[in-house]
Amino acid sequence: MEQIRCLFEHYAGVSGYEVYRLPSSGGNRRYFRIVWDGGSCVAAEGTSADENSAFLYMARHFAGLGLPVPEVLAVSDDGMCYLQEDLGDTTLFDAVSSGRAAGRYSGEEKALLLKAVTALPDFQYRGASGMDFSRCRPVSRFDSRSVMFDLNYFKYCFLKPSSLEFNELSLEDDFSRLCGRLLQCGGNTFMYRDFQSRNIMRTPDGCLKFIDFQGGRMGPVHYDLASFVWQAKARYSQELKRELIGAYMDAASAYVQVDRGRFMEDLRQFVLFRLLQVLGAYGFRGLFERRPHFLESIPYAMDNVSELLSEPFDEYPALCGVLSGLVPLYGRRRPRPDCRLLVRIFSFSYKNGIPEDGSGNGGGYVFDCRGVPNPGRQPEYGSLTGLDAPVVEYLMKFPETEAFAGHAAALADMHIDNYLERGFQDLMFCFGCTGGRHRSVYFAERLGEHIRDRYGDRLAISLYHREQDIRKTF
Repeated sequence: MEQIRCLFEHYAGVSGYEVYRLPSSGGNRRYFRIVWDGGSCVAAEGTSADENSAFLYMARHFAGLGLPVPEVLAVSDDGMCYLQEDLGDTTLFDAVSSGRAAGRYSGEEKALLLKAVTALPDFQYRGASGMDFSRCRPVSRFDSRSVMFDLNYFKYCFLKPSSLEFNELSLEDDFSRLCGRLLQCGGNTFMYRDFQSRNIMRTPDGCLKFIDFQGGRMGPVHYDLASFVWQAKARYSQELKRELIGAYMDAASAYVQVDRGRFMEDLRQFVLFRLLQVLGAYGFRGLFERRPHFLESIPYAMDNVSELLSEPFDEYPALCGVLSGLVPLYGRRRPRPDCRLLVRIFSFSYKNGIPEDGSGNGGGYVFDCRGVPNPGRQPEYGSLTGLDAPVVEYLMKFPETEAFAGHAAALADMHIDNYLERGFQDLMFCFGCTGGRHRSVYFAERLGEHIRDRYGDRLAISLYHREQDIRKTF
């Protein structure tokens, strides 16, 4: 931190400023926003001199070619810290979050995605012009060693920890065949390496700028397109995937003649390879380092694997076999047809046990309503339920009722907001009381109405009063 302060003070010549830590990304670099009267910038502190050197070289190279990357403002003498233009906080991933949650992208969101994918050939072809690839780290080009590194990344960090039985020699034979097939595609273009929506910033003025290209190298163009279109959490429809690929090929045609049939055949090989590399990363960052974002992404990657294997790769039987075995092991989520979050609400009697969760998620919230005064102890309410006005009026007399309902709603809001952002599709709330007739029914209804009023058609709500066998939807 002291080095960053010294670098900034030397650059800006001001002493009155604030430094704020920014959320970390997948790597080990740390980012800070520095704000002063009249401006702001972002400071980066790396742990690898080679990685920093590669980023700084590429950033200046791309900027010199007019490509939209952050401006580098200052660099420390040892190259371990640097200041760059502040691009804001909105990634392309954030900018299209509504479409991702709904499973349907708006026209504005599609336009942003198309804008990003049509900018990719500029980096790959124009960006390669005059680039000194020897400055790339950790390798200068996409070769057999880098391919096998990623394939073994998958094998050792994801496949082996799964304890799935497989024939390692047969798998290695498939790896060798896949490696040879990928290298047939050649490519003296720039391979961005991690071209995905989290690495594209939407600036406050609506422009797109591209970051995190320091792992780039010379290589085929297909890898980057596969990275973008098959990003795990993107949930693009087949139609949108075709539209993005078509837009990319149109943009690439400004640089080379594109044989579209051959391109699609090659792209499918790189989709398979990219998915293996991604699973290796999720295994290391998620299963070993226990980083939540990577753990949460595994089921989405399994969806992509399952979709890809709907047309098997006959040339890689062992690899297809292990991938088919991993899909059910890591609990591929089966999306609802409308892709909306389904909130399931139950009322029940503790005498008959807590409702079982048939979604495979292991259950959700269970609220015990027995701390609220019981209408069932009053003879006049014995034949009624929490759906009846006299019971509602009775419960509303007590301050505990409103406090209980308010706390349950606050927890539900927090959880629903989180699930919508993460693209999850099932959430369960259960309300139990002694007989499952009065209090649990009342609070289940209250929560259903609250969620309906707050979220509207952004989600689906089902309610089941188990002891009365009453089902309803909102």
